[in-house]
Amino acid sequence: MLNKFSLANKVIVVTGGTGILGNAMIDAIVEAGGTVGILGRKKEVAEARANAIIEKGGKAIALVADVMNVEQLQVCKQQVLAAFGKIDGLVNAAGGNMPEGVLQPSDDIFSMNVEGMKKTMDLNLWGTIIPTQVFGEAIVKTSGKGSIVNISSMNSKRAITKVLGYNIGKAAVDCYNQWYAVELANRYGDKIRMNAIAPGFFLTEQNKNLLTTPDGGYTERGNLVIKQTPFKRFGNPTELQGALVWLLSDASEFVTGSMVCVDGGCSIIGGV
Repeated sequence: MLNKFSLANKVIVVTGGTGILGNAMIDAIVEAGGTVGILGRKKEVAEARANAIIEKGGKAIALVADVMNVEQLQVCKQQVLAAFGKIDGLVNAAGGNMPEGVLQPSDDIFSMNVEGMKKTMDLNLWGTIIPTQVFGEAIVKTSGKGSIVNISSMNSKRAITKVLGYNIGKAAVDCYNQWYAVELANRYGDKIRMNAIAPGFFLTEQNKNLLTTPDGGYTERGNLVIKQTPFKRFGNPTELQGALVWLLSDASEFVTGSMVCVDGGCSIIGGV
């Protein structure tokens, strides 16, 4: 039964592969026996991570692209197919918040930066949809069976102050995750699945300064997060690995359109 969790002989592309959470996901795929395409905008980081995997006997390829650029993604797809001959899975880990998508408490709520909100929303929504259009098609044509994992967020379920653009984008990803899973099933039966992981609060390059102080303590916002998390701590990126491997593997072959919350209980607490 444990063999069903293996990713041996599976080729998985990870967008956002040069980020902190993306790195943990890459490590999980390789540890489970998979081959990984590390896709991101930081060429040096992607290459360093791919080389480190190869040096340890694993299989990996560095892919440089912006997830909003179809032409760049098409080039990356051809690079993966040239190297490994097929694609079995996709992890849509690219996304995140942007300064222009933030509404501060002192800002006029009726004069928000609409274009900034749109830009942040687009990155999270279309930065998930566009790679799926490119690599999802390759899964169908080169493998015939595979799994796509989207990255949602606690922000899609609760009103998290300040980050309106990010909230809207991730809520849209949730809708897309369910809708597309149904449409995939209508066309390909149980062969192509789509699910999502909804991380709670993990420290990343984008939010570290917002949640922690230079001396290792918590900011006011960080303390509020801890208060609303039953486990009373932030998540460790490695704690996303189990859910990811399960959703990419044959162990979850009857699961589609679902969302797995990896959040220390943040999504279920009532606040009292």
